[in-house]
Amino acid sequence: MKYQVTPQIEIVEESETELEPLYRVIIHNDDVTPMDFVVNVLTSIFTLSQQDSMDVMLTAHYNGAAYVQTLPKSEAEKRINKAHFAAGLEGYPLHFSIEPE
Repeated sequence: MKYQVTPQIEIVEESETELEPLYRVIIHNDDVTPMDFVVNVLTSIFTLSQQDSMDVMLTAHYNGAAYVQTLPKSEAEKRINKAHFAAGLEGYPLHFSIEPE
């Protein structure tokens, strides 16, 4: 006698998963970090286009600070840490901060 095995199908109900909160990344002007270094950090770490990086850098230069982009908190912190590390290696005081969206 042959037995037929019926596969068990498990139904998983969708549960609400809490999304990580979004934060705005802000760059702060200083009188030491070269503008081309700032543009390079914005393009390589924050993946902004060359033109957007120039615009952000100049806005920070003239206004003291500028909005860079909005990211989940952990990603914003990760990129800011990379930027601060890169600036520190060169001896620049480049500074970013985050604020809730």
